[in-house]
Amino acid sequence: MAELLPKHVFDLFKQINGVPRPSKHEERMIEWLQQFAQQHGLPCQVDKAGNVLISKPATPGREDRPTVVLQGHMDMVCEKISSIDFDFMTQPIESYVDGEWMKARGTTLGADCGIGDALALAVLIDPTVEHGPLECLFTRDEETGLTGAFEIEPGFMHGQYLINLDSEDEGEIFVGCAGGAGTTVTFHYRREAIPAGYITLRIGVDKLTGGHSGDDINKRRANANKVLARFLYRMWEKYDARLVSLKGGNLHNAIPRDAEAIVAVPAKDKEQVRVDFNVFAAEVQDEFHVEEPTMEFTMESVADAAEAIDQPTASRLILALEALHNGILEMNQEIPTLVETSSNLASVRTLDDTIVIVTSQRSSAISARDNMCHTIAATFRLAGAEVEIGDGYPGWKPNMHSKLLQITVDAYKRLFGKEPVVRAIHAGLECGLFSEKYPGLDMVSFGPTLRGVHSPDERLEIKTVDMVWRHLVEVLRCL
Repeated sequence: MAELLPKHVFDLFKQINGVPRPSKHEERMIEWLQQFAQQHGLPCQVDKAGNVLISKPATPGREDRPTVVLQGHMDMVCEKISSIDFDFMTQPIESYVDGEWMKARGTTLGADCGIGDALALAVLIDPTVEHGPLECLFTRDEETGLTGAFEIEPGFMHGQYLINLDSEDEGEIFVGCAGGAGTTVTFHYRREAIPAGYITLRIGVDKLTGGHSGDDINKRRANANKVLARFLYRMWEKYDARLVSLKGGNLHNAIPRDAEAIVAVPAKDKEQVRVDFNVFAAEVQDEFHVEEPTMEFTMESVADAAEAIDQPTASRLILALEALHNGILEMNQEIPTLVETSSNLASVRTLDDTIVIVTSQRSSAISARDNMCHTIAATFRLAGAEVEIGDGYPGWKPNMHSKLLQITVDAYKRLFGKEPVVRAIHAGLECGLFSEKYPGLDMVSFGPTLRGVHSPDERLEIKTVDMVWRHLVEVLRCL
């Protein structure tokens, strides 16, 4: 990666991508950060939650400046294309350069938030950067539970300012984010024999774009679980079908890219079901022809199943999935381009005697977030399912009079001769939780441009890394 600039940032990113770090399995990353701190003679602490804090004294003459915290998360989303074998617990991420972008070979790139971590670590080892006292905070399990930010204790960090490096659009400075919550649904079922004269089919929806369930929810991308549920609803209205299993999606914060159902239908109806499916596929592909150009539909015969989910439960499940709200509910009244409230049908899994469904709700208004959770819960409770609503996490309320914001904006204008965009984001950031534990902490978030986050299409725009590096260095100089 010698041609990539800043070299030390990309070198550190490569090292980070050599450390397996799935969410909830950050032990090796914690150890790597401790070794990094020891190698460079820097104080390092690990709290009970597994968060890592590396400190660095101020450069000479700046000892009286306020302490600044540079913050990112250790874990990464682990998604891959279905055609490759890859073990995120043991294998390094294989990145490569494709024109102006850095990508990974069939997996998520880990730039969320690995490139932010690399930027923070580069500040710690670059003697040319002028700064006051520094703390670099690396949190655990941001992607699947915000666990590190939830469990961080008051007094672990000491900064007056915090710069979150987990944003995805260079030239945009984030000053607020949505709060979120998760809703887990459980259907209990029993197995019953499939009648004689039935054949079994696998129905699949594949190769959707997917993406981040917050930041990409406004891009009108198809949700594989919802698309498949639409066809199952049609089948149950027309045929005496049986549902053997249903699965789709993986992560609570990702728009599902694929889903499949195993169904049994009377042999006499097989060809008509196939005709209906082809018509449905053509309709949906036309509906999403701009957003989902690679969407594929498959129907194939598989070994005949002997048993299926009992028919009353299967019917109630399919009705609920068809009725379920997915996507944007409301836009923000003050910022028309900002999504205020949304929901994502994240994953469906058929287990031995239960079907488990995970959804995620987001809103910049906590009351609207809670109402969205209750709407989802009511839909499934009407269908006879058990529903558990998680505790959720708070949003981050914008402070347009922030001193850190003004310094960050002014630094950007000096460097690049243009105004940055200052906005809030519909995705969740850990800043909301930090504001609860550390009232008065002045925060902003910015970072290089990423696209396709939380999917194997994740990519990093190379030139923006240098821009963010220069911006970060200038902000630290001015604080």
